Amino acid sequence: MRQVFLGAFFVVLAGTAQADSIRSACLKGSERAGNPRLCSCIQMAADQTLTRTDQKLAASFFRDPDRAEEVRMSKRRNHEEFWRRYKAFGAFAASVCS
Repeated sequence: MRQVFLGAFFVVLAGTAQADSIRSACLKGSERAGNPRLCSCIQMAADQTLTRTDQKLAASFFRDPDRAEEVRMSKRRNHEEFWRRYKAFGAFAASVCS
């Protein structure tokens, strides 16, 4: 039983370390640089509202803000669905991280 618990713990821990893309991008962003508490809160909101794939795409917006506009204006269905989730993430992050 203990081995199963430890194995599950390390799987969760590894997944968390890999899924930290929003926090990492936030920390590198000029407006939020040096505010790890805010960036951690934003990552927590992302973990609750976005898939890992969504988080990778959202993190790319920190590096390339024009990419966000491209995705927002895209007529591709997957981009439209992502943008709905991204807006919900933004609203949730704003309410819990302010």
